[in-house]
Amino acid sequence: MEMLEKIRREISILDCLDHPHITRLYELIDTPTDIFVVMEYVAGKGGELFDHIIQKSRLSESEARRFFQQIVSAVEHCHQHLICHRDLKPENVLLDENLNVKVGDFGLSNFMR
Repeated sequence: MEMLEKIRREISILDCLDHPHITRLYELIDTPTDIFVVMEYVAGKGGELFDHIIQKSRLSESEARRFFQQIVSAVEHCHQHLICHRDLKPENVLLDENLNVKVGDFGLSNFMR
């Protein structure tokens, strides 16, 4: 699959999703030479879930449960829209300033048949 097709597929998938634990697509600007994607900025002390786990060495049961509940909620939303992420890993799970999960990087995702 051509790179442009992959980008357009990722954009169309993100356009279907509106959930508090999935990075949000705000706007798409398509020019004859470029595609600009305006997405939610997930910043703060959170970073990637992977880095958070490494930094803390281990998560408490309550913190792990909270993260897992939010990830499951995001995945359930994807599946309700017949979307499969296909690359869910701690590096693709971002944490906002309140340490809430934001599932991102839908580059390998696809619609289910």
